[in-house]
Amino acid sequence: MNYDVILIRYGELALKGKNRDQFEEALVKSVRNVLRSFFKVKVRRNYGRMYVELHGEDAYAVMERLKRVFGISSFSPTIQVDPDIETIKEKALELVRQMDPQPRTFRVVSRRADKRYPIQSMEVNRMVATHILRALPAISVDLHEPDMIVNVEIRTEGTYISCETIQGLGGLPVGVSGKVLLLLSGGIDSPVAGWMMLKRGVTLEAIHFHSYPFTSERALQKVRDLAHKLTKWGGTVRLHVVPFTEIQTAIREKCPEDYLITIMRRFMMRISERVAENTNAKALATGESLGQVASQTLESMDTINKVISIPILRPLVAMDKVDIVDISRQIDTYELSILPYEDCCTVFTPKNPVTRPKPRLAVKFEEALDVEALVEDAVARTEIEEITTKPKETTTDLF
Repeated sequence: MNYDVILIRYGELALKGKNRDQFEEALVKSVRNVLRSFFKVKVRRNYGRMYVELHGEDAYAVMERLKRVFGISSFSPTIQVDPDIETIKEKALELVRQMDPQPRTFRVVSRRADKRYPIQSMEVNRMVATHILRALPAISVDLHEPDMIVNVEIRTEGTYISCETIQGLGGLPVGVSGKVLLLLSGGIDSPVAGWMMLKRGVTLEAIHFHSYPFTSERALQKVRDLAHKLTKWGGTVRLHVVPFTEIQTAIREKCPEDYLITIMRRFMMRISERVAENTNAKALATGESLGQVASQTLESMDTINKVISIPILRPLVAMDKVDIVDISRQIDTYELSILPYEDCCTVFTPKNPVTRPKPRLAVKFEEALDVEALVEDAVARTEIEEITTKPKETTTDLF
């Protein structure tokens, strides 16, 4: 079937009131960005709808890329027709005939956004359905669970007919909610947290703590590749690579073993807050899930949080591990995440980490360290990499 236009719907954006134009323009920008290098199409919007004019491009190839755009509720490949009712009836029939496989049941749903149109929506439904039934006696109408819905949208800017509706990602367009700095390890959780923050409309940067030679260059490359996976939904990701070896060595030498993870994460938060200030990020994001490991109890989170004032967002906090893994598979980060290259959090994991650390004890143990000097040095030596959507710039053979 040669389609003319992909009609894009957005749900949550319609609730934004006076800010609606800002959100819709951000969505237009996202759609254009994801399509411009691949297709010669035109993207335009009208109140409550967006349109991708195909100009001969393959509708299904275009829709594959639209599946990665946050802010889209659903979309449909459509044919654009004259608003004459006889034309609508004929084109709807033509569209149904070309569906493969042929549906056994159908219903017609029309939306008359153009109130000047002389025929009511219910009457359009009846006339189009009757025309299809007379031409195709093998199929019947089912108003409750039809195999196919014939959608007719009669709008001031055009009349559109479709027989398919593809669900979008929902959420908000990337960039409308400010910037967030993601603590990105090489594990399963943090890339999923980054994806979920992108879904809420943030611009994402990432920070990774690298303890060479305790953690290998392959471990760092795995993190680069995980960041690259996120560019599929959010565009370029700036990755801040923090040299963490000296800090971990000092903690290991001068602090009790059971508090090693707690103090290490307090340092990570301090450094991340400084980097966030430098890059104008308004919050940090982590892949923590309540109770999953020793450093993710409420007491641990409280003790770790106390060293910073910037908000910490934990989108996975109430999720089960199985649900997190399911999302990681859907976003294609799981296989990378389970590669056996340890990060700095796993290399120095003590046998019996404290699960209910006390802030006053963490402060006391940190007195053996020159906290400010260690933090300043790590921030000063942090390197920034631009992880782009181009694979050749960010991926290498891990084996």
